[in-house]
Amino acid sequence: MRVLKLFLIKEFHQFSRDPKMFMVVLVVPVIQLIFLGYAANRDLNNVSTAILDNDKSAASRDFIDDFEKSGYFTIKYYADNYDNLTREIDDGNVLIGIVIGKDFEKKINTNSSADVLVIFDGSDGNKAAVAAGYVQTIASGFAKTIVLEKLEKSGMKEPLVASIEAETRIWYNPELLTRIFMLPGIVGLILIVITTSMTSLAIVKERELGTLEQLLVTPIKPYQMILGKLIPFSMIGLVSMTLVISVMTLWFGIAVKGSMTLLFLSSFVFMLSTLGLGMFVSTISKTQQQAMITAAFLIIMPMIFLSGFTFPIENMPLEIQYISYAVPLRYFLIIIRGIVIKGLGIGDLWEELLILFLMGATIMIASSFRFKKKLG
Repeated sequence: MRVLKLFLIKEFHQFSRDPKMFMVVLVVPVIQLIFLGYAANRDLNNVSTAILDNDKSAASRDFIDDFEKSGYFTIKYYADNYDNLTREIDDGNVLIGIVIGKDFEKKINTNSSADVLVIFDGSDGNKAAVAAGYVQTIASGFAKTIVLEKLEKSGMKEPLVASIEAETRIWYNPELLTRIFMLPGIVGLILIVITTSMTSLAIVKERELGTLEQLLVTPIKPYQMILGKLIPFSMIGLVSMTLVISVMTLWFGIAVKGSMTLLFLSSFVFMLSTLGLGMFVSTISKTQQQAMITAAFLIIMPMIFLSGFTFPIENMPLEIQYISYAVPLRYFLIIIRGIVIKGLGIGDLWEELLILFLMGATIMIASSFRFKKKLG
């Protein structure tokens, strides 16, 4: 135990003498969280719109007003003809173009179908789909208002045909903000970067400087060396996570609804995988540059793409979905989002936590054996 204690003191002294490492581990994660908190935003609250009103009637103006009053659409351009409207879409000045047909008001008054053409810039499918939903909602609301007004003028208080009114309740994220969903996942990314990349770099650096060979001739045992390398970075990872959660709570107002104890326990279990992967990378890398590239392209990027952090897993091909089950970050994202956003407890998350522990223990044991073999 005394040898391990001295080894840990050596590691922390080495860390404190490297100001660049201090910046990377403790300052950069907070800056990344703030930038991503504002940049990682898929919300669509300002749909730039061009209008071609071929009717120029009171009804068409009311229809356009509904779009402006919704708060989602900004009318940037009123076109004189169809070619001018499509040119605005082609140039990327607007996301959608709305063409109101002739006799729009006349057809409404004669109970005929009024023509409205909506053209979307589908370059970004997600934006186009969201905007299409907004348009459909506004058009349906406008049509319903017309029906009710006609019924009222005819003296009928209730429609002859029964209708269904859906009462919508949104739990956990009432404003449907992307930020609330994305920011808890940043904690997982930061833990991967710190524990995987920094661990592999630190071990490879020892080998490059020749200090690893010097340690081998000391009385220190392999398991003590492994613990001495992993414990400091696990502690640093937890400190970084604490800073990030504090910024997430105080800066962005996203409070942790669940147990902080469970959150830190889950993070520690997750770090079994990331630390083990960092140690594995160190055994197949000869230089720090090689370790950094290997960790980024072999570990970090696949985890980000296959975990559900960036792309929904259910939208992936079935074969890729099966592969995602082998990604530890997938389970950690479910856990941390469940704790932070929904306030879930161990009774709801024990399956993901158990899988994460078994994966972490397997990776850690396999990497430790390979590391000790490499030392030998």
